[in-house]
Amino acid sequence: MSGSYKINSTEFLMQPTSGRWMPRSELGIQGDGHAVYSGVREFEMRFNLHTPEEYNQLISWFNGHQPTGTVVVDLPQFGANIYNFYSYSGCVIREPETSEYFNENHTDVLLIVTNIRT
Repeated sequence: MSGSYKINSTEFLMQPTSGRWMPRSELGIQGDGHAVYSGVREFEMRFNLHTPEEYNQLISWFNGHQPTGTVVVDLPQFGANIYNFYSYSGCVIREPETSEYFNENHTDVLLIVTNIRT
């Protein structure tokens, strides 16, 4: 493995438990039967358990860039034959989601990165 998950060159306090490239939305079908897909992709990261400090890092990134800004996100490179990380610029992060608290920690944290051009 080469690299780690980062936003704007800052490494996550805790690396995601899992991550995956989401299927692209099908926008329609061309006359010759080929599907037309969105030009951008999404990446989903899941964390099983997060301390309040770790969760606050995600919320701070969202609050700092949500209104108008974009971020650079280091993710596993799409379509690569080895597990290397690549910096994708112009990305947007969605508001992190979480489930209930467990011993003062957040559970089932979800972070989705959108507007990724691969």
